[in-house]
Amino acid sequence: MEIKDYKDLKIWQKGIELVNKTYSITEKFPNSELYGLTSQMRRAAISIPSNIAEGFVRKHTKEYFHFLTISLGSCAELDTQVIIAVERKYISKDLCDNFTNELYYEMRMISSLLNKL
Repeated sequence: MEIKDYKDLKIWQKGIELVNKTYSITEKFPNSELYGLTSQMRRAAISIPSNIAEGFVRKHTKEYFHFLTISLGSCAELDTQVIIAVERKYISKDLCDNFTNELYYEMRMISSLLNKL
């Protein structure tokens, strides 16, 4: 399959899945976290596919590499925030494990693409 658009990229598609899952998870957080952890997690999740898309349309390998590294950093940020959510007992360890498995898969895909550029 030829990649014509960033929406054809599996890493972008997985990023969108992570955004949707992050929103579902954070909907159950206490209202007191709306402008704290909820907002931070959603912003980090949104940053993952957003930077993949932005880097793709720049059409220069160096810029694409840069935006992919930002996306990878957002993955690490989201991973940290999920750990905090578990420690605050906002989500269960099982939910955390399932989510982070998907997040780590995304990180591996981004890292693999970075190694190919």
